Amino acid sequence: MFRSKVLNELRAAEADAPSPSSRDAGRGSGRAAPRARLRALARARRRYGRLFLSVPLLLVVLVDVRIRGDRLLDLSGKHVASYLGAMVESAALWGLLLYAASSRRGAYRWIAALLFVALATLSLGGQLYFHRQYATYLNLDATLFGTSLAASLFGQLRADGEHFLRAVLPPLVFACALVWMGRRIVPQRRTPWARAARLAAPAAVLAALALPCSYRTVQASTPDVIYFHAIGGLLKELVGVQTTAQVRPGLRAPPALPQVLPAEGPRRNVLFLLTESVRADASCSARPAPGDAAGCRGTPRIDEAAPGRLPLTQMRSNASTTAIGLAVLWSGLQPIATREALHTAPLLFDYADAAGFDSAYWTSHHMMFANSRLYVQDLPVTHQCGATELDPLADIDLGADDRLLTDRVASEILSLREPFFAVAHFGNTHVPYLVDPEDAPFQPALESKAPDDNEAYRNFYLNAVRRQDAAIAELIRFVRSSPIGDHTVILFTSDHGEAFREHGQLGHTGSILDEEIRVPAWIDAPPGTLTAEEESALRAARDELVFHTDVTPTVLDLMGLWDEPAFAEYRAAMVGHSLLRPSPGPAALALTNCTGIWGCAFKNWGMMRGRMKLESRAWDTTWRCYDVLADPGEQRDLGPAACGDLPRLADAIYGGPAGKVDVPLHLRAGAAGPRRD
Repeated sequence: MFRSKVLNELRAAEADAPSPSSRDAGRGSGRAAPRARLRALARARRRYGRLFLSVPLLLVVLVDVRIRGDRLLDLSGKHVASYLGAMVESAALWGLLLYAASSRRGAYRWIAALLFVALATLSLGGQLYFHRQYATYLNLDATLFGTSLAASLFGQLRADGEHFLRAVLPPLVFACALVWMGRRIVPQRRTPWARAARLAAPAAVLAALALPCSYRTVQASTPDVIYFHAIGGLLKELVGVQTTAQVRPGLRAPPALPQVLPAEGPRRNVLFLLTESVRADASCSARPAPGDAAGCRGTPRIDEAAPGRLPLTQMRSNASTTAIGLAVLWSGLQPIATREALHTAPLLFDYADAAGFDSAYWTSHHMMFANSRLYVQDLPVTHQCGATELDPLADIDLGADDRLLTDRVASEILSLREPFFAVAHFGNTHVPYLVDPEDAPFQPALESKAPDDNEAYRNFYLNAVRRQDAAIAELIRFVRSSPIGDHTVILFTSDHGEAFREHGQLGHTGSILDEEIRVPAWIDAPPGTLTAEEESALRAARDELVFHTDVTPTVLDLMGLWDEPAFAEYRAAMVGHSLLRPSPGPAALALTNCTGIWGCAFKNWGMMRGRMKLESRAWDTTWRCYDVLADPGEQRDLGPAACGDLPRLADAIYGGPAGKVDVPLHLRAGAAGPRRD
């Protein structure tokens, strides 16, 4: 454009030049005018060329404003400074790359052009796609919690490639157009500074991968900067500069189940209320005894909302990690099943869909955490939401406010076609815990994790359980007062518990001791939704030792599918039993946080049969054995022999106690573990 204009001016200048006879007289004035015009054009070209290099930044900011303009207006203080810093970083990155790509000669310009187009397409297009899916930008947490680059990226493309291509196509076209225009507009000078600018382009890319940015919650950075920060963290992980356990949930590939009809029985929907990190003694599975002065302090509103619930006072999870807990609760498999089995086994949603049930999965959990977005993205459900659909600024650990989840479920559950199976998954009891200062009866309460403040920190946690109690109770009351209330069975439990240094550890995933795996559980079934035999069996299970591996069989039984011949193959892989039927007796069950769906950073595993538990942690070179009924605090190690054949079974699965084994056998050999005969 500018080049053609300059050539035309030169030709015009030659045409207007005086004849040879008058040259000498007008030589000075005749040459001055075209030269002045040429200098003006050169200055204009340099000016517009420099402005052109800022176009990529302008496009990035415009896209960001289009996506989350209202939230950007709410930025203040340090977040404004953070965003301005990200704009400077973005301007330098794209400006240097586009300048190098705009060169008119040399092979280097093609390398720079390829980098510019590829990075612009992936960063902007990728963020457009990710935000449409999850109402937040892809960030470092999402990449580090991925199973691997291949599983996270290519698994997503395989599942939703068409929408991804639609998102990246416009940035691809714009990037190519900018390179084409740059080679016609951007002036190229042969000065040391110009050469340095061209050579600085790769350094700008490396800097973008390494520089910190605001990427959590507020995300006070431009989307491209957040993207490069995430990819930089992933690259550090892959080359070993930093290390995080990489085994995380991936994309599921369940089989196509045949269409079946539920068995004859009572008409009932199933609503599964699942919470996070709530230990058994923080919630009331059973109603307090009449005259109990303490009452139900932890969850008094749930106690009032479901007065006729049937408690399961000795429920235990098979792990103390959410991702493992979900796989066990919904598939019925043991946590030691192979990674392939845990990703291909049908889940309760799949069984429900095959039987003509409508389904829903609502959660206040952040779906970027632990790669959950891949594991649940293809559930055959009518309604689904995660934290960022409820609140775009949801915290990665806390998720969205549980009250927002209750509101969403209440607004959609009545639109489900009956019969239905639905899960409402609450998350505000995950560390750092969400507390209502106006309803915090457990005092003194502190957020401090210091050992000297342990009891105050536990009180802080109990106040979070208390706050969540209000949200769950509100949902129960809504369901019970609605047209579906008299024929909807509600099942409640927690994914795992929470430790407060009973055995030296804090939080969860660190052990399979009872503070981390004993959880509240109950079933609330309106009159007529259970047969007399089912109710009798459930009452008999009140104080039996039962496990999360029993939940899938129980829910399948509630849906009339437990005896379905078409599901016999999958039923054979389950070790649990339906709690609506008489107990077949205790089975030997594996307990571990080191699995094919979640790779533990802290080794811990063991087994349990009935009241006897075998366990070990990273420093244990011998098995420990506890009687959890006689010694509920697990303070008296009875020695391996007291656990009967559990040490032999555990050695066959894991290879020995955690202190003697680097990688447990079940992760090396893919052992499926014992099944119930």
